[in-house]
Order: sequence, then structure tokens, then C-alpha cells
Amino acid sequence: MRSAAARSNLLVPEVREVMDIRQASDYLGISPDTLYKYASDAFVPAFKLGNRWRFKRSRLDEWMDRQSEQHQGGEVDPAKKKPVQREASSGL
Repeated sequence: MRSAAARSNLLVPEVREVMDIRQASDYLGISPDTLYKYASDAFVPAFKLGNRWRFKRSRLDEWMDRQSEQHQGGEVDPAKKKPVQREASSGL
């Protein structure tokens, strides 16, 4: 029979310093596709291990802190803003 500690580990996801794109997108609350684009554009701190993107939790935390500080100050530098892609209008 398993111990209570072993059973509780099944309910709590393992916390890792280095995450793959799926883990990091879950951590940030965005889709893997969006995170892949952000990593490719160097908008978020990431590195490649082989041909796969990897993300350090501590670097993402620092990045989120910097992002939130910029937004608390009011106006955001337009050069640092991610563009919003709008769908083509249907002409209606």
C-alpha cells in the first residue's frame, strides 16, 4: 500500500525549474501556440535545447515582474508592445 505522501504527490504537479513549452504555457496561462510565437520573437525569455524551446521558471517570473512594473506605470512603450493581429473584416 502507498504512503499518504506518495498519494499526495499524484495530486500536485512536479515543480521544475526548466519547463517545456506545454508546461510553460500552462504556467503563464496562455496557449502553447502563443508561447511558441513569443519565444520565436524573443518576447519571452527562452532558449533552445536541440530544436525544442525551454523556459526557466525563475526567468519567466523575473520577466513577469518587469512586465507588471511597466504596466503599473501607466503608459507602455509602443515598441515593447506585442501587436494585436486582427482578423480581416468580412465587409458587413
